[in-house]
Amino acid sequence: MLKINIKNVVWKEGKYYVAQCLNVDISSFGKTKKEALLALDEALELYFEDNKKPRITKIERPELVKKFICYA
Repeated sequence: MLKINIKNVVWKEGKYYVAQCLNVDISSFGKTKKEALLALDEALELYFEDNKKPRITKIERPELVKKFICYA
């Protein structure tokens, strides 16, 4: 069994929490942070089960950066 160190992020969006894996393009949601992370775990398990050669982006020291943009 291969162990992979992945980084996830969780945030509140409306009345739900969204959990996203930064290393692979997988996300899920739940009513609580815990539910969102459990749902993400399940989604990741299915992803790795179905994908024998997954493309995993290495993420080192992610940083939350505020950025303001203007749009019309």
